[in-house]
Amino acid sequence: ENSLQKTSTCSSVKPTDVFVSPYALNLSSFTKLVKRLQERHPEFSRHKIVEAVQEVRKINKGVLSGLAISSIEEKTSAIL
Repeated sequence: ENSLQKTSTCSSVKPTDVFVSPYALNLSSFTKLVKRLQERHPEFSRHKIVEAVQEVRKINKGVLSGLAISSIEEKTSAIL
């Protein structure tokens, strides 16, 4: 019986239940943000865009979590 319960438990795992590191998710969001900013401001280098995003983070008490990507994009654009 135990082996049947284990099998049924394993088969109920969905691909979305796979652990993904929060760091990987943040990196993905950061990459998307930088790409959107590069498209919006092609006159600025990636380095300048990253510096502006870091400035937004500094203004926001050292964190970006809790802010919508669109909000970060707007605040970064204002700095650029």
